[in-house]
Amino acid sequence: MSVAATVFQYYFQHIPNGIAISRNTQSRRTYNDFSHPSSGHRNLTLATTVPHAFSLSGSGAGAQYSSAGELVDTGRNERKKRIAGVDQDELLDPKQLADPDSCFCEFQGVEIHHKLYEPESRSLDNSLYGQHEAQTPSLELGLPMILLHGFGASVFSWNKVMKRLASLTGSKVLAFDRPAFGLTSRHNTFETQSSDAKPLNPYSMAFSVLATLYFIDFLAAQKAILVGHSAGSLVAVDAYFEAPERIAALILVAPAILAPRAIPKVVDIKGDGLDSNDQGKPQFKLFEILHKFIKYVTQSIAQMMKRMVDMLNSLYKKALLSVLRSAFAVMLVRMIIDKFGVAAVRTAWYDSKKVDEHIIDGYTKPLRTKGWDKALVEFTAAMLAKGESEMKPPLSKRLHEISCPVLIVTGDTDRIVPSWNAERLSRAIPHSKLEVIKNCGHLPHEEKVDEFVRVVEKFLQRAFGGLEEPSLQAVT
Repeated sequence: MSVAATVFQYYFQHIPNGIAISRNTQSRRTYNDFSHPSSGHRNLTLATTVPHAFSLSGSGAGAQYSSAGELVDTGRNERKKRIAGVDQDELLDPKQLADPDSCFCEFQGVEIHHKLYEPESRSLDNSLYGQHEAQTPSLELGLPMILLHGFGASVFSWNKVMKRLASLTGSKVLAFDRPAFGLTSRHNTFETQSSDAKPLNPYSMAFSVLATLYFIDFLAAQKAILVGHSAGSLVAVDAYFEAPERIAALILVAPAILAPRAIPKVVDIKGDGLDSNDQGKPQFKLFEILHKFIKYVTQSIAQMMKRMVDMLNSLYKKALLSVLRSAFAVMLVRMIIDKFGVAAVRTAWYDSKKVDEHIIDGYTKPLRTKGWDKALVEFTAAMLAKGESEMKPPLSKRLHEISCPVLIVTGDTDRIVPSWNAERLSRAIPHSKLEVIKNCGHLPHEEKVDEFVRVVEKFLQRAFGGLEEPSLQAVT
């Protein structure tokens, strides 16, 4: 071979749909006879000098040769450059993708993207919402609202209701992007874990809870109403348990909180079940000794088994975390988002035909930010690691401790979090109110805006205006 940069060796193979090589009068064709060192077979090779790039067409559509004589599958490269239809060639800093009404503030080293709406005058409401909404008086609660999005969503998912809620409550309404989502800055925590001082993981639930409480202070309020959608409901409830005195009410929309199958009943059992009149008899003393011995042995075995299970769980989590820190996990996340990201958005709606390009663009916009894939991996790892050192009981066993007003909103055709789970959750949280919106999927605040605002209004009037309502409502 003469010049490697201008010579391409092509082995003839049978191609079902044929192959066409464009003419190049300047090409020099020679046949070279060579054989593989480990084989007695002789292969016929066509060596073609290619001064300019030429293309192949047929079954391998999109294949091209570069000026360096390299085979380039442009179709495959194009697919690699796009994830869920979003070009991955030039990823940007989140601030470069901000909307005109976007705001950023720093909390513990993270630039958090948020939007803030204040109540507008009633004259503006007349033109914005029409006569029906304009005739609804503002409740003037004096309590701001903080909106918490779910997994894979962002502030964008609240766009249709933020102004409406601000007008309804007569108070400020704020929504922010949790780390790993939206336009909040990304941080690579895997590279900083070796330091002695371990800052709070921005992808952890604890960080989201503290950020939520920070925004209550940011709004100069003593209390706030938290509205959580899907996984954002977990943040809202955890924020309540962290600082119940700061939470005026909870509104849980399609809550991704696993409800207990049955509400536990407290049974008061005094003693070991022995009749005090019989405890003085010898046979009952022997029975009491045997009973205590068996109880001690049983508790010892149970504690030993629990330690073994905890150790196995810890080893399993550590092994899985090591996998999540690999390049394979990032590649897997990119593949999942590419294959199922847009489909998941359509599945979340009752009527997927209403999911237009504007909605798809809103959900896929964060895929244009630098480090979005690693951030999702680190968020998953943080959720997996949660609870390793946490001594608090499971959330499902603490739901009965919630004492603030609670509204649970669900769509009757939610294919992500079934409505029956919301019904169980309403039974587990004392005095909570359940609203089921008909012909609605996982996103009531996007798909059924008027109905959503209406049920929120009824709840707030009931909670802060003294109105009494049934605990279960179906909204058509």
